Amino acid sequence: MDNSLGLSGMLLRIEKSSIHDGEGLRTVVFLKGCNLHCLWCSTPESHSDRVELGFDSLRCKSCDACIKKCLSKALSRNCDGRIVLEQGRCRLCFQCQQDCPSRALLFYGVKVSVKEVLHEILKDEVFYFHSGGGVTISGGEPLLQAKFTCELLKGCKRNGLDTAMESSFNVPWQIATGVLPYLNTLFIDVKHSDDNIHEQITGTKSAMILENIVRADSSPELFELVLRLPLIPGLNDDEHNLCATAAFAASLTKLKYLEVLPYHRLGSATYTKLGLDYTLTGLPTPTISYVLDKCRLIKSSQPDLPVKCFSKII
Repeated sequence: MDNSLGLSGMLLRIEKSSIHDGEGLRTVVFLKGCNLHCLWCSTPESHSDRVELGFDSLRCKSCDACIKKCLSKALSRNCDGRIVLEQGRCRLCFQCQQDCPSRALLFYGVKVSVKEVLHEILKDEVFYFHSGGGVTISGGEPLLQAKFTCELLKGCKRNGLDTAMESSFNVPWQIATGVLPYLNTLFIDVKHSDDNIHEQITGTKSAMILENIVRADSSPELFELVLRLPLIPGLNDDEHNLCATAAFAASLTKLKYLEVLPYHRLGSATYTKLGLDYTLTGLPTPTISYVLDKCRLIKSSQPDLPVKCFSKII
């Protein structure tokens, strides 16, 4: 037996039949843990590399069944009435979640092996074949679990599956380069072209990310590169940044297209469940005309650059 199949990683969730994370129908494997803290992040449950407890106060009936049934005494209520988890005590038996009559408790994260994830992925092998799809590894940041990610991609390749990875590429190059031989497509976010502003809105500078992108682009590995620009009104949508990002994208030889991803608020409720503050509460979702105007600006600055907007290449 291949020992690499027993390698374990921290999984957030597996989503099937995705059409937004690569070509065709795809299974997306979301791993837990991220070293960026983007102000607009829609998956706060992916930030920590540990199992986390989510609490839905709207569902809770204050029966305290979860606290009473917890054998390790890891659950309690704080002064605000929230159910909180003491990580050091928790045995991860998930009995409290099962005993909650109102389903107010949610656990984010579970330890899994490469073999277990591959088994789940291969259940939909026929759909990948007929749709031209495959598997996408996402996060969090997959490269924070580089060995697990690499072995999972190898396993997918051994089974003839198309592979993709979504990453910020915010890791040392020697880590980033390890997965490139096992990828058909690499998706990388470019949040801002300015090093200091990038740090203000994500918590880290962009220099290493941009350098890694250039090195990946010049590598001998045969994969397609897709840059993604999350379009956040007031944070990175000014003309200077859009044109600088377009120029950088146009300089890359492996680039398939630059994809513009409009800001949305779909993950804001999860912040509440985790007891976290969502800092962009007053930021409205951009209109279609606003997004199209920004895409036209990008296109006008680099006419030969393929730009994807609302699932269409312009």
